[in-house]
Amino acid sequence: MKDAIPLYERLVVDRERVQGPDHRDTLTARANLAGAYHSAGRLADALPVYEQAVADFERVLGTDHPDTLTSRGNLAHAYYMARRLSDAIRMFERTIADSERALGPDHPLTKTISDNLRTISRLQAAERAGDGSGASSECARHSAQTQAA
Repeated sequence: MKDAIPLYERLVVDRERVQGPDHRDTLTARANLAGAYHSAGRLADALPVYEQAVADFERVLGTDHPDTLTSRGNLAHAYYMARRLSDAIRMFERTIADSERALGPDHPLTKTISDNLRTISRLQAAERAGDGSGASSECARHSAQTQAA
């Protein structure tokens, strides 16, 4: 993935120049760049790009658009991987509420986000109970299995 990152970075710049910063393809390219950083383990780079992507999707497409919800779910997952569990839980809860309202409780995106929230809630409960021994392996296992998008 790290070899692809310069290509994603260049794509974002090119899309912004050719299609403009608010074009849906530009927004998607930015979200994909965040995902590439995330996959490469570069959370410090991924988080601000995810945050910008969420803000842009919300502003351009609205809070209930599936791309916005997916972007928010991906940001929540990145917060989780960065061990920002409170931020992750708040973002997942907000996204689930919006996804249930917009897409319904049985939509695959709603279910994925709900599953992710249940996983990190278990992790947080284990840490509060003083049993954080499996937290890192649970975090790594979950990351390998799911992301919201």
